[in-house]
Amino acid sequence: MKSTYDVVIIGGGVHGLATAYYLAANHGITNVAVLDKGYLGGGGSGRNTAILRSNYLTPEGVRFYDRSLHLYENLASELNFNVMFSQRGHMTLAHNDNSLRTLRWRAEVNKLQGVNSEVIDPGQIKELVPYLDTSTDTRYPILGALYHPPGGIIRHDAVVWGYARSADAHGVHLHQNTEVTGIDTVGGRVTGVRTNRGDISAPVV
Repeated sequence: MKSTYDVVIIGGGVHGLATAYYLAANHGITNVAVLDKGYLGGGGSGRNTAILRSNYLTPEGVRFYDRSLHLYENLASELNFNVMFSQRGHMTLAHNDNSLRTLRWRAEVNKLQGVNSEVIDPGQIKELVPYLDTSTDTRYPILGALYHPPGGIIRHDAVVWGYARSADAHGVHLHQNTEVTGIDTVGGRVTGVRTNRGDISAPVV
């Protein structure tokens, strides 16, 4: 571990590693250190549903996640690492009238933003997922669903290691078991960090 970097990133999850990778790959900023108090991907990146979708409710959210979804579509090729992204479609089920109204609202917001989403009825749901009980004699009958064909799943650990490997290949330093215990400032500006392995000077944290 060096004593000086141009950029220090705290946290070796998907966000931290992706930030390091894009700084290096897209902007030529390679004197970067990623510090994690545990191991890479050991936090929230290793404990999530691994679902990718862009069928959210607000226009801003839809646009943000749609761009993210498109990034993931080509990520395996870009990183030369199989992130196991499978676009098998995503459904949000409605079990009451209020939920169904909200799904219709979401579908219209999605369409206005160019995102492929539509509300489908129980018969259409059954065609897509034959083993799902769409009968009306269940405790919570399914009234419909917001179907989002571009949605899918991904291996979160594969995304972590894909970004980590590619960031490393661009010269980024990855330091596990390195806990940041403080951030140094002078005159209101960041000057570095303190860690359990020593101090690091950096103008950007």
